[in-house]
Amino acid sequence: MNPQPPEAADADADPTADAALERALILATQAGLPLTPRPFETLAEQLGSDADTVRACFTAMQARGAIRRIGALPDHYALGYVANGMTVWDIDDAQLRDCGRRLGALGFVSHCYHRPRSLPAWPYNLFAMVHAHDRAEVEARRAEMRALLGSACRADAVLYSTRILKKTGLRIGA
Repeated sequence: MNPQPPEAADADADPTADAALERALILATQAGLPLTPRPFETLAEQLGSDADTVRACFTAMQARGAIRRIGALPDHYALGYVANGMTVWDIDDAQLRDCGRRLGALGFVSHCYHRPRSLPAWPYNLFAMVHAHDRAEVEARRAEMRALLGSACRADAVLYSTRILKKTGLRIGA
C-alpha cells in the first residue's frame, strides 16, 4: 500500500472539521489560554483533539490573518502604568503610512492606527496609544513621537483615559 503524498492528504482535509475546530478554539480561549504548564495540551484534552493539531490550527489561523498573535496581555494598571494617553496626529496623507509604521515600531506604543478626519472639528488621522506611570511620562513620549514625525506632523493632541468602560477583546457567542 502506498501512502498518499502530503499534498494529496491536504486536499482530502475536511474544511468543515477545520472550521469547527477553529471556532471551538476561539470559544475556549476568548478569556485567555488555560493557565497550565502546557496550555495547548489542556485545550486539546478539552476539545478531544491532540496538541499538535491545536498548534497547527492556531498557526493556520495566524498565517491567514484570522488571529494576529498568541501572547501575554499584562494588566498595565497592576504594573503601575496608570496614565493612558491616546496621542492623535494630523499627518500629511502622503506620509501617513510611513509615519504610522514609525510610531507603531516604538516600544511604548501599544496601538497605532489610521482613522478618518472629521473636518473641520477633528483634523487628526493617526492615533497611537501610550501607557505610562504618569502624565509627565506620556508628555515626554509624545515629544519624542513629535520629533520622530518631523514636518509630516501638522498638529497633535493627547486624550487621557479617565475610566475603563470595557477591558476585553472581541467575544463570539457559542
